[in-house]
Amino acid sequence: MFEFAWPWIFALLPLPWVMRLLLPIADSGEPALNVSYLEDLEGLARRRARINLPGWRQQAPFVVLWLLLLTAAARPEWLGEPLPIAASGRDLLVAVDVSGSMDFPDMHWQDEDVSRLTLVKHLLGDFLQGREGDRVGLILFGSQAYLQAPLTFDRRTVRTWLDEARIGIAGKNTAIGDAIGLALKRLRQRPAQSRVLILVTDGANNGGQIDPLTAARLAAEEGVKIYPIGIGADPEQTGSLGILGVNPSLDLDEPALKAIAQATGGRYFRARDGEELQQVKDTLDQLEPVEQQPTQA
Repeated sequence: MFEFAWPWIFALLPLPWVMRLLLPIADSGEPALNVSYLEDLEGLARRRARINLPGWRQQAPFVVLWLLLLTAAARPEWLGEPLPIAASGRDLLVAVDVSGSMDFPDMHWQDEDVSRLTLVKHLLGDFLQGREGDRVGLILFGSQAYLQAPLTFDRRTVRTWLDEARIGIAGKNTAIGDAIGLALKRLRQRPAQSRVLILVTDGANNGGQIDPLTAARLAAEEGVKIYPIGIGADPEQTGSLGILGVNPSLDLDEPALKAIAQATGGRYFRARDGEELQQVKDTLDQLEPVEQQPTQA
């Protein structure tokens, strides 16, 4: 459908003619020179006027130009038919740890070892992309938490922001409690139908101002369900000597993450490699299924 954003602009159409009527014509005053053959010049002017175009044909280009200017100023728009959006009413925030340890390349995925954050970007990006009808948003946290993408139906943009996340952008520590607190602040503004936080971390709370369990209890009071995901490989086992080397997931505070899930009615997940994180993604889709309720865009 074709329409104008500012149709009132066309009320200015008669403006040039109104100005011509209202403004006085400039007086030429007394002639600067006394010309003896003035009558001859006036006769020549009258003869030239007879061969000129009629008045309306002289003004036509200016009328067309003025009309085009007004049309452009009125902002013509072409609006297609309203597109249905499948809306479930769910508000889903994903909080991703971007502290330095998330750069550790201990996650096996598609025959290669990749960093924890790289795997999260790939699989959780797919998860977000498939949440048709949900409002999704993104929080990044390290020493502090900040909102990278507010809740929106634009899943593609949220995934782009996730893909552009960089290690250390929010500091070196892990403020899990602050991430939950920021999520509550944003979700509190939404209708209390189905509000979900997915929390991805590989460490323990060692920064920020809010205790994670205190934040979890507040989340439970607000009806926000939290699904923590602990990411990081197990220690490598070699022969009869058992576990050798340093445990790459030594800093992961699983008891605290389990307590957060239990307090809010969520569920804790452990992802040691790409295959397990894929299983987590599939399970989340089952626990929080997409509901198709078409609305108009």
